[in-house]
Amino acid sequence: MLSLSLPTYNNRLEDYRLSGDALTPRAPRIPLTRTAFAAAHVVSDPRAERDPWLGSPAVDWDNTLGFRNWLWDQGLGLAEAMDTAQRGMGVDWPTAKELIERTMREARAHPLRPRVACGAGTDQKDLSELRNADDITAAYGEQMEAIEAAGGQIILMASRAFPAIKAGPDEYAKVYGKLLDQASEPVILHWLGDMFDPALTGYWGSNDVGAASDAVLSIINAHEKKVDGIKISLLDRTHEEAFRARLPDGVRLYTGDDFNYADLIEGDGTRFSHALLGAFAAIAPAASQALEALAEGDTQAYRQLFDPTVPLSREIFKTPTQFYKAGIAFLAWLNDAQSHFIMPGGFQSSREITHYAEVFRLADKARLLSKPDVAAQRMTLLLKLHGIE
Repeated sequence: MLSLSLPTYNNRLEDYRLSGDALTPRAPRIPLTRTAFAAAHVVSDPRAERDPWLGSPAVDWDNTLGFRNWLWDQGLGLAEAMDTAQRGMGVDWPTAKELIERTMREARAHPLRPRVACGAGTDQKDLSELRNADDITAAYGEQMEAIEAAGGQIILMASRAFPAIKAGPDEYAKVYGKLLDQASEPVILHWLGDMFDPALTGYWGSNDVGAASDAVLSIINAHEKKVDGIKISLLDRTHEEAFRARLPDGVRLYTGDDFNYADLIEGDGTRFSHALLGAFAAIAPAASQALEALAEGDTQAYRQLFDPTVPLSREIFKTPTQFYKAGIAFLAWLNDAQSHFIMPGGFQSSREITHYAEVFRLADKARLLSKPDVAAQRMTLLLKLHGIE
């Protein structure tokens, strides 16, 4: 078995021996009973990158689209151009628009015809230009039109513009009402907590989660035929379960809880959540095969596959949570789903080497290092870059 000397959080080096028991990525044998979107990251082209902290990134399209095909090959849908793709953290709207257009062309050519939903926001405008509800509506509308023209389903991403103008519930209702009326097909709403983006504090017009829940449920109830579902990323299982029970029939709850997804997706016997998760991009083989087991009625296999991934996901999404994208890209590199570990804005440097070492250990324990030789070689290279021989 392969063995490496890895750093720990107590500043020691400890030998770690790989298990050699990895899942083989594959497509599900039967249709899944849960809708599952994996939110994917973006890979930079290190040779073409110029001034990586300024301006638009140079995207490595082969690696970026290759990773999406790797997810689709395992039967997962794709949430495109979301916060996982560094929207507002290195990836601007022109890059995101091109990403959506390229991804949709790629999806149409894929034999499984995967489902793709794409993030519409307001980030083509500076916050100083978004002074009121009409400005926010127009900015969203521009991106929605681009997504529909490309053939994607719309996800109405949470916009920093609302908290910036201290919008109240009435302003959210006005904007979202107009956007839902404009959409040609049902959309997915998006509630991203401030642990993912501090600029979204007070979303839906209140710092009180109960009042915020009432506000967005009012919007959903008024437009339920135009709402496919809502993604909630508050890392609060109790809130999600209570919110889920209040949704109209036919409106899905897409969990964005990267800590409690196993329980929420399995459900309580009456209700369950679907998935729109950055974590699924990190744990794709386990996610696909666990959902297959659930569809087959084998809850024991479901838990055996999913439970070991939860500590891994909690490490990837540890505080400061907004830097989780680096862990997803790191695992894609270890699994040879991309050829290098360079992200827009040099985002791979947002986590420390001890974090990457812990992700390596936990990924192995979750059976997610599908090419152990490649993973060990690349982990060794990263250790050397950090002065660890």
